[in-house]
Amino acid sequence: MFSSRTDWALTPNRLSRLLEERRQQGLPVLDLTESNPTRCGFDFDAEKLLAALADPRSLTYEPDPRGLLAARRAVAGYYVERGIQLVPEQIFLTSSTSEAYSYVLRLLANPGESILVPRPSYPLFDFLAGLNDVNMIWYSLVYDDGWRMDLHSLAAALAVGAQRVRAIIVVHPNNPTGSFVCREELEYLLKHCQDHALALVADEVFADYAFAPDERRVTSHAGVSETLTFTLSGLAKISALPQMKLAWVVVNGPPDVLPKALARLEVIADTYLSVSGPLAHALPTMLETRRSLQPQILDRVRTNLHWLDEQLAADLPVSRLKAEGGWYAILRLPAVRSDEEWAVELLAEDGVLVHPGHFYDFTTEGHLVINLLPPAEVFQRAIRKLLARVSRSA
Repeated sequence: MFSSRTDWALTPNRLSRLLEERRQQGLPVLDLTESNPTRCGFDFDAEKLLAALADPRSLTYEPDPRGLLAARRAVAGYYVERGIQLVPEQIFLTSSTSEAYSYVLRLLANPGESILVPRPSYPLFDFLAGLNDVNMIWYSLVYDDGWRMDLHSLAAALAVGAQRVRAIIVVHPNNPTGSFVCREELEYLLKHCQDHALALVADEVFADYAFAPDERRVTSHAGVSETLTFTLSGLAKISALPQMKLAWVVVNGPPDVLPKALARLEVIADTYLSVSGPLAHALPTMLETRRSLQPQILDRVRTNLHWLDEQLAADLPVSRLKAEGGWYAILRLPAVRSDEEWAVELLAEDGVLVHPGHFYDFTTEGHLVINLLPPAEVFQRAIRKLLARVSRSA
């Protein structure tokens, strides 16, 4: 009765079952996986946001496959501040970056063809690939006092995929490693994209959350035109408004292929017309609110990260892997038990919820992923319990 693309394992894992049991019993949970900024105590300008949704122009239906022109102009202005000049015709509004991925994958790949995806990375790719009937081939990010692309693994993945690979995905910065694409890596990617007729797909939802400037870093892939390039972002992270369900994809590329890509993508977008009028009219205002929200988030993330580093004394069996940006931190623990066993024990014994490394496709044990958004009092209580547990158990 059901398609094979939805043949997922739906049985909850041990961690999920334990979390549900604790909540049913009314037991406290110190959540270090919380990634929803609307639940983390930030100061949103509610009056301004709600007023933007009451624009009377929303009562008139003005369908446009790419999305409302004024909204796309606002997005173009966002990139102007990064030194990138775009025209609104290069921008397509979507209800989410997940939908943007689907648009791009439908545009680029036939069923059974492949895309290259970084590992470790967010598990969303498994579902997006399956729902769009494409295969994933992993290339590795490796850690050596900092994260970098394993360019040999990327070349090997291309060789394995042969003619079946259609695109390379990069996440800038990666979730959860917090590593940005550097200019040298981009040059390598562009060479392979040009040699193999591949598109480059860049997920930049966390791009505004760098811990410090770095001239070696790619500013944004939205300005890349040497190969067909798709840059995804949206309000969920930029303005900390995931509930508004508004994102976009920027298309760039060589003049011989860009118009063809835009024309085909317009047909895909016209099929769905998913962005609502009130949200489209509100986008310029909502995008502008990032100026007050991003400093709050960056202050919280940096403060929690600094406090965490102060606790990780040299004699503790826990260390933090270096990151350049984003909302996450990766803790390295003794591999005396699996990541899931660490996570289950922390939740069962201490009420501390973390993500085991395998959730993000780490290929080795000894990694827990935590979010840096929780308020300081929650974050510090949870980390103290975590460090005490590991010290006793290691």
